[in-house]
Amino acid sequence: MRYPLIVATLAALSATSAFAADFRIGLQDDIDLLDPARSRTFVGEVVFESLCDSLVAVGADLKATPELARDWSWNDDHTVLTMSLIPGMVFHDGNPITAEAVKANLDRARTLQDSMRKTELQSVDHIDVVDDLTFKISLKQPDPTLLPQLSNRAGMIASPAAFAEGKDFSQAPVCSGPYRFVSRQQNYQIVLEKFDQYRNAGDYHFDRVVFLPIPDTTVRLANLRSGDLDMLERLAPADIPAVRDDPNLQLALVTSVGYQGLTINVGNGVRADGPLKDKRVRQALQYAIDRNVINEVVGAGTFQPAQQPFGPDSPYHDDAFPVTGRDVEKSKALLKEAGYDRVPFELIFANSTTGQQIAELIQAMVAEAGFDVTLKATEFASMLQATKIGDYDVVQVGWSGRYDPDGNLHQFVTCGAGLNYAGYCNQAVDDLLNKAKVTPDVEARKDLYDQAQAILQDELPLIYVYHQPWPFVLAKDVHGFTPLPTGLISLKGVTKG
Repeated sequence: MRYPLIVATLAALSATSAFAADFRIGLQDDIDLLDPARSRTFVGEVVFESLCDSLVAVGADLKATPELARDWSWNDDHTVLTMSLIPGMVFHDGNPITAEAVKANLDRARTLQDSMRKTELQSVDHIDVVDDLTFKISLKQPDPTLLPQLSNRAGMIASPAAFAEGKDFSQAPVCSGPYRFVSRQQNYQIVLEKFDQYRNAGDYHFDRVVFLPIPDTTVRLANLRSGDLDMLERLAPADIPAVRDDPNLQLALVTSVGYQGLTINVGNGVRADGPLKDKRVRQALQYAIDRNVINEVVGAGTFQPAQQPFGPDSPYHDDAFPVTGRDVEKSKALLKEAGYDRVPFELIFANSTTGQQIAELIQAMVAEAGFDVTLKATEFASMLQATKIGDYDVVQVGWSGRYDPDGNLHQFVTCGAGLNYAGYCNQAVDDLLNKAKVTPDVEARKDLYDQAQAILQDELPLIYVYHQPWPFVLAKDVHGFTPLPTGLISLKGVTKG
């Protein structure tokens, strides 16, 4: 019932808009919070790309380049990062972007009770303001991951006036990007409008950007074809051939630096005390899954099977862990060894077409080995809340990825980390990953990740399933878009007409 209503209301929006240059983007999910410090969703990052600038940026080449910070330098032992801001910049409320404002943001991200950035900034000891445009970040130890983190939500700078005591920043976010916040209707739309005082305002050609969460991939594509959307993110793989053959559409496809997989509750609340707490049961679950079938049946050959958080192109990929093939008999033997004939569990997943297809396929596959799976589809933000509090057995969820390996692993598997919803804790893994955080040499750092992965591949708090592509589709009259491996949408230089 919901989706025809979305189609109708989108058409009404298109017909009545007072803005001659709207750009409408269809999202697969709704976001959780419009607050970089507290946000967890990937679609939140998509919206923040237009709303909130970071200290540094990452482009298609995955290299750090200036954004709010015009330059930076390290001291000799890489424990102090000095950054200088571009002069003359202002927030959307007109307040100047200063070193003091940066310090307020970083301190908030490090100390806010429900901040999701604490792990990302855990190496930071303190921030000193040198002058209006210069600040120093002093670290407890060298951290080669810091600059990559500052290119993402940990480095997004908002107006301190908007998160002052007593204010809910997520309800009225004030940032520093090319578009400023206008309104949000949950599960329907987020509206931004062009910020004319932005330093590169001339590179952004739309008066207004509207983000519309439409979980059903069929409906999302239908809205694009009808002209009610200008662009969508995450096309269903089965629709790729038809889109390629449609002269009214453009396909922009790039492989991500992230992954999709299964997170298993091994230590997060009372639901962690079931059969899946035994690693042999988790190993059996992995052997019951055929990643190649998921790739071919759901991914149309675009879901590259994954065994680890680092893709084959990453220098941190470990060839010692090839993709595990399906082996039903081995799965059954492991269950028997653990003392089980059949194991029931609930698999929760985001309410989207692709998520539903994968969940149903996994349900059918693992039943043959002895797993009785109950499926539970839920809204994406609700799913994340359930995983945070441990109200789940297994969750089908992924990560958009970071170009530095720490961002794909540490915060998911170290004891008490912000995104460790599995509740996994192993001091040996913590020691290895914490040491990797402060080791600048690539070979030495890779050895530490290899050792950590040897433990994780045995204990399996996460089962990586595939490295997802980012398939974007645009109307034929949209020009100048470059797909990014991060999956984010930059509207710089994009035009329509």
